[in-house]
Parts: sequence; C-alpha cells; structure tokens
Amino acid sequence: MDKITLADKFSLFDEVWTPKIIAESNGQLVKIAKGSGELVWHSHENEDELFLVLKGQLTLKLRDIDIVLNPGELFVVPKGVEHCPEAKEDTHFMMIEPASTQHTGALETDVTVSADAQEWI
Repeated sequence: MDKITLADKFSLFDEVWTPKIIAESNGQLVKIAKGSGELVWHSHENEDELFLVLKGQLTLKLRDIDIVLNPGELFVVPKGVEHCPEAKEDTHFMMIEPASTQHTGALETDVTVSADAQEWI
C-alpha cells in the first residue's frame, strides 16, 4: 500500500489518449491520460465514465451539448451516451470507470487501446 503521486505518474508517459491504470477499488479502475485534439465518437453501453480534469481543458462533446471541464471539474458521462472527448494541448485528466469499460466502447479504430493493453504504471 503506497501512496500515489499524480505528478509522478504523469511524468512517466507522453502518449495522448492512451489510458494508464494507477489504482483499482471495488472493481473500478482509476486511470489517467493526457489529451490533445479529438479522440473519436463512441459510447459505453453498460458503464458510466467519470472524467476529472487536473490540467488544461477537456471538452466532452455530447450530441446535444458540449461539457467544458477545467482543472478541478468533473463530469460523469452516463452509460449509453455517445460522446467525443476533445482536449486542449497537454491536458491531463483522470477517469474512474468499471474494469469492464472498453476504451472506445464497441468502436475499434487505430486509436483504440484494448483493455488488456492498458498499462499499469
């Protein structure tokens, strides 16, 4: 049982839109990622997805509204809701989601990181 220092964890990688797992609690994975530009439109049919911005600005584009998150702000995308994350350059954020959550839902693209390829750091 060691404490986790987020700044240390973020210093370990440069990739964008590549979730890194840093903790697990009751079947929920705590992941961090860096974002820049746009990911892809997708949904998670069975899982809610919590986003917490730590640095920069993350916009969660939903079909009918854009949710703009600044440092210290969070939003939960409800299961089944199609969304497209878009980040200003060098945005850092955390996600808390069930371990069953696939990176881009059922959508497989060249940016998709499969659940078994998501690295623990």
